[in-house]
Amino acid sequence: MRVRSSVFACFILIFEVLGVALFLRGFFPVPVKSSFSSKSRLSDLPAEPLAGSPPNSTRLPQPLFRRVVLMVVDALREDFVFGPSGGSHMPYTRYLVEKGSSHSFVAKARPPTVTMPRIKALTTGSIPGFIDVVMNLNSPALLEDNLIWQAKTAGKRIVFYGDDTWVRLFPKHFMEYDGTTSFFVSDYTEVDNNVTRHLDSTLKRDDWDVLVLHYLGLDHIGHISGPHSSLVRPKLLEMDDVLKKIHGSLVSKEAEGSLPYLLVLCGDHGMTETGSHGGSSEPEVNTALVLISPAFKRKAGMERPGEVEQVDLAPTLALGLGLPVPQNSVGRVIPGVLEERSMRDQLRFLHLNGHQLSCLLRDSTPDYQKEAGFEQFRVAEKAHGSWMKLYLEGNTSEVLTNMGKKVLKQYLEALAAMSSALSRQLGKYDMYSMIAGMVFVFQLLLVLLLAMPEALSSAAAVDLPVRSSLLSLPFYLLCLLLASVHVLVCTSAESSCYFCSLSWGLVFAAVAFSSAMFCILISMAMRRLPLGPTAHGKSPVRSSGGEWSLSELDVLLLAGTVGHTLSLAASSFVEEEHQTWYFLLNTLCLAVFQDVCRKYFREQKGSGDEEEHLLPSKDGHSSAHPKQEVVSEKWLALATPPFTLLCCRLLRSLNQTGVQWAHLPDVSHWLNSAEHKTVLSLLSALCLLLIYLLVQRRCSLVSKVALALGLLGVYSYRAAVGNVLFPWQRSGRAASKGTVEARFVYVFVLGILFSGTKDLLRSQIVTADAKLKSRGLWEIYGGLVLLVSLLFRAHNLPVLCCGLLIQTLMAQFIWKKLHYDAAQTTIMHYWFGQAFFYFQGNSNNIGTVDISVGFVGLESYIEAPAIFLTALSTYAGPLLWACHLVCYLSSERERSPVTVGHGCYCLALLRSVPAAAYVVLVTVLRYHLFIWSVFSPKLLYESMHLLLTAGVCLVFITMEQSPGSSKS
Repeated sequence: MRVRSSVFACFILIFEVLGVALFLRGFFPVPVKSSFSSKSRLSDLPAEPLAGSPPNSTRLPQPLFRRVVLMVVDALREDFVFGPSGGSHMPYTRYLVEKGSSHSFVAKARPPTVTMPRIKALTTGSIPGFIDVVMNLNSPALLEDNLIWQAKTAGKRIVFYGDDTWVRLFPKHFMEYDGTTSFFVSDYTEVDNNVTRHLDSTLKRDDWDVLVLHYLGLDHIGHISGPHSSLVRPKLLEMDDVLKKIHGSLVSKEAEGSLPYLLVLCGDHGMTETGSHGGSSEPEVNTALVLISPAFKRKAGMERPGEVEQVDLAPTLALGLGLPVPQNSVGRVIPGVLEERSMRDQLRFLHLNGHQLSCLLRDSTPDYQKEAGFEQFRVAEKAHGSWMKLYLEGNTSEVLTNMGKKVLKQYLEALAAMSSALSRQLGKYDMYSMIAGMVFVFQLLLVLLLAMPEALSSAAAVDLPVRSSLLSLPFYLLCLLLASVHVLVCTSAESSCYFCSLSWGLVFAAVAFSSAMFCILISMAMRRLPLGPTAHGKSPVRSSGGEWSLSELDVLLLAGTVGHTLSLAASSFVEEEHQTWYFLLNTLCLAVFQDVCRKYFREQKGSGDEEEHLLPSKDGHSSAHPKQEVVSEKWLALATPPFTLLCCRLLRSLNQTGVQWAHLPDVSHWLNSAEHKTVLSLLSALCLLLIYLLVQRRCSLVSKVALALGLLGVYSYRAAVGNVLFPWQRSGRAASKGTVEARFVYVFVLGILFSGTKDLLRSQIVTADAKLKSRGLWEIYGGLVLLVSLLFRAHNLPVLCCGLLIQTLMAQFIWKKLHYDAAQTTIMHYWFGQAFFYFQGNSNNIGTVDISVGFVGLESYIEAPAIFLTALSTYAGPLLWACHLVCYLSSERERSPVTVGHGCYCLALLRSVPAAAYVVLVTVLRYHLFIWSVFSPKLLYESMHLLLTAGVCLVFITMEQSPGSSKS
């Protein structure tokens, strides 16, 4: 069955999306939710246990606190309070921690450590999923049972000031509120002043029960300049003064005989050494938690803070305010908060928390009775009933006291076990659906790789052995085998499985499809795998027998790409993926150097001193140049691979990345130190000059002028924000936020992009001028380079400069002179793009995303441009290499005259679609995992990206071979 290459590629891509969807359905576990009513109510609370008698009343103990102030300081790392510098940064808080009536803890936040999921964890007690990272950009109203809803339902009056994420999560819940956007990270002053300005009037009033404050300035400083910035100490001192003011007001209003207050200081997450957050490293998950109340014992000195889970705060606050624990909470009450209450109240609080956890465990786990925590809770509940019987009988002996302590210990052990079991539910993936999805994707990948040589041939068609496969005996045997496996898995699986819940018709179609693909794969492998003799060209060469041979470079590119994909089945390879790309890039440079040496030294054909000795090109023609030019070209070609190796080695030292060694000092830290600002200024100026020289060569005169002025504006912007210095500047103090300078650059970026788009449209619609088309593409590329140079931090400009220099040298002396074909050039661009992603300092951890670049030139938070600029800066490496690939292939294709046939205008429009799709897919779909900071799906996504890259490029290439255009 012969199928055109473009149709074949589209078929592969469509079914790949289905396989990925099945995998994702299995990867994201079903959330731990209760099947009871949507919200807990006081009327649903269980009775107090009592052995040998009818159920006791549902009496609730008196609330622990009358008034609660929750002060959330965004990105408050635990060492900011409990570390060596805590005494100087937050002296009053440290005094309360050491000698006040307080309890101090290191609260462990679960990844993803971004604000919105952390707020959900604080208020619901549940553990949000990684999909909440995306939801963080535009938080919807929280419908899940939560502490704020419970307090409002109970008649508590709630006041809120701070991050407007709370307002979006809890609309119409606050008696009074004033929200500020959390995304405009350039502002670390007004965003906190807007909260503090309400404090004096609010603290004087008595018309509120719960006050929630969320300060954002510390987090914004971290994003701008990191946790060791000179701005951090003043900000922590400011937060300390706020805490002192609140505490003083609460103490002055404390009335004798009334319930005490509770002041909570906590962070929603921490920050890395670079100031970001989102992942699971210790600095990101370890946050400070300080509970201050006269209900606690006064300390005699500094104690080592204990460790609790961040979700434990929700049940603690709920029970402290006399509210039901949120229904989906997996947290447990913090024991220290209860220690001053009577034994009966302590046991009752733990019983209520245990009842809620046991109900949640029963609803979410089929074999809940086998869980040790559930059985422990039942034993503790019976012992509690026996204790209650003795207590109500008036027994006051030591036996009652010892028995109460024993029941208390049993409750605490049961709560810990049930909480741990519920937390583990998030790691229980639907493995069957995941495996089925991965099998589909890998089958498609192998079929595409085997069909690629035939699809790229002049016929632009693929011969798929569909009929013979469907009529073969192995196909039916495979169908029976897979159907049997499906029945066996679905009947023996203890947990729910999405693939098992599908109708038998869909399952049979999936089984038949997988069996057919396997048979087709075997048939194509038997037909294609025997390797013939290798021709001197670098691409697969069709032999007379219809078989395909691969050159050494082809084997390296294929083995490296597939090997890298397979290596990501191990989490350690994902954590340190940059090492794999660095190794592959070095190996590629050595292989290219071997090809250059073979070209100029081993495979020369002597035909006279005046002729250039070149390998025959793929079209059978040779070229000749003057001898002096040939010698110069030879040495430049020989120098290009070693120079590329040198650049890559220097760039590796610029930014430490990964997980294991990301904390080590690197060149960027040295450059960004205050004493080396002059060096950074000189380096930035040199890089901007080289960027101009490398980019302007293919631009029009107007674009050259705009590019020069734009790069001058880039330096001015960096000087305005204090990163670099002008020669006449004596200090590095920033005069402004650089808004005017950044907008000045944006004007020239838009001008260059407009000029390039105009030339590109004229070449496609009006004149069909190949030179004009090439210039338009290169001008668009130049506009992107200018925009990236504005977004890159000053120390990362060498990454951009080296990337452009390597592109220029490789295009001039390697890809063109050695006649590498489109497939090889595409994979090389892919490799370079991935390596330069890590050269920028990125990793597979969301904590390395620099969100401050999303506000370059903005005076307030605007969602669309902020997201666009952040994504563009993060993926600049792959994006620029993908754009260069499109420009280079288009330029090389248009070097020969093209005869435009009848109706070729529509075809010309179609040609631009796959090219644009390639750019988008390479830069966006490559990093699905990037926002999740987990490692399980990375292998599948690398395979998916490989399929997308190969499939879209296949469409792109075969459309160029369609009828209606021919090369003369």
